[in-house]
Amino acid sequence: MDQKNTWLSYTAAQKRELEKVSGEYMDFLNNGKTERECADIAVNAAEKAGYKNLHELIKKKTKIKPGDKVYAVCMGKTVVLFNIGKDNIEEGLSILGAHIDSPRLDVKQNPLYEDSELAYLDTHYYGGIKKYQWVTLPLSIHGVIVFTDGTTTEVNIGEDEDDPVFCVTDLLIHLASEQMDKKASKAVEGENLDILIGSIPLKGKEKDAVKENVLALLKDKYGMEERDFESAELEIVPAGKARELGFDRSMILSYGQDDRVCAFSSLKAFLDVKSVKRTAVCLLVDKEEIGSVGATGMRSLFFENTLAEVLDLMGQGSDLSLRRTLANSRMLSSDVSAAFDPLYASQFDKKNAAYFGKGIVFNKFTGARGKSGSNDANAEYFGFVRKVMEENKVAYQTAELGKVDAGGGGTIAYIMSLYGMDVVDCGMAVLSMHAPWEVTSKSDLYEGYKAYKAFISA
Repeated sequence: MDQKNTWLSYTAAQKRELEKVSGEYMDFLNNGKTERECADIAVNAAEKAGYKNLHELIKKKTKIKPGDKVYAVCMGKTVVLFNIGKDNIEEGLSILGAHIDSPRLDVKQNPLYEDSELAYLDTHYYGGIKKYQWVTLPLSIHGVIVFTDGTTTEVNIGEDEDDPVFCVTDLLIHLASEQMDKKASKAVEGENLDILIGSIPLKGKEKDAVKENVLALLKDKYGMEERDFESAELEIVPAGKARELGFDRSMILSYGQDDRVCAFSSLKAFLDVKSVKRTAVCLLVDKEEIGSVGATGMRSLFFENTLAEVLDLMGQGSDLSLRRTLANSRMLSSDVSAAFDPLYASQFDKKNAAYFGKGIVFNKFTGARGKSGSNDANAEYFGFVRKVMEENKVAYQTAELGKVDAGGGGTIAYIMSLYGMDVVDCGMAVLSMHAPWEVTSKSDLYEGYKAYKAFISA
């Protein structure tokens, strides 16, 4: 059970490949800071690899056959890709599933206000965050504004060096004696996570002149009025690019690595495998951080409906065929694990913790308080997965999310298991999970990429 650090086993060629994968991953992080941006990247990569838009095939009633590659998108936020295998699809799918949303601040629908000649955008945080971590950071705004005529304008401010950035202010230490006595969960209140956006008043305006100046700037740049915030989706995320971490450059520091480290490696592995015996699926979903709800979350019927359309174009469009395909499938539900942090060792069971440099992490179960909300994979299926990993010389480890009763978390695994398919949780270890800046190991990313390729090729 004493696993060696994977860095000690790599050849020079493997290190070159590892660095190539890491570089591509950092580009993915820099260009995909929201679920919409990640979905666009996935679609562009899929089309470049020869995948066809399923909805176009449906319109033309084009038949699908083994060897075909198709994709579908739900509301610009969730993507599914199918690589049709040689086996009868009813024998099941090999599914790689990950989520592309991350904790952040969302701009409210009536957000713009002025107080004491400072202009702010009111926000509501998304997902599980430590609110105090989001103050005094340079922040960027990403998203879309949809106008009443149906046109859409994309927004991306704060990433280019010439762009302005935004921030949430904090109370100076000199006046913070009461704040410092509060619990960490209360030191910064959610309603105070408003971003500072301007301070110059518009000449000739007596009331809310700073707000009016901001509106004038928005009108000039985006053609928007204040009410257009009502049909906008604007997400506030840390500004700045992914960076190599450490003197040895062995790690990556970036926003959004939960769960884009799994999403990227799944997508890259999927597209790098050209032909498969068993039909393979790559599923990148939204809303996991808030319970997989909504039309773009895993609880929606998007995946099931899309599979039904694929089966119909294959001449196997019965409900029974759909149920058999789902029940006979197997899945790696890919989400990150908590990396052991020696600075907070008391919250981990060292024998059952995930470590940097030990490869992809498998979690037989997640959940909290007696495995509540967990999938808890079958031992028989995990035995199969271990065999695939070992035959393909993939470094892997097993772990739980901290000590019993220390906390817990969930993934999309339990949702997919409702179909009766085999599902196990896996992913890469992360330090500072859900913080504005998270840390991963390049070697674990590489082993994850190898693991996903091995799984869909099995």
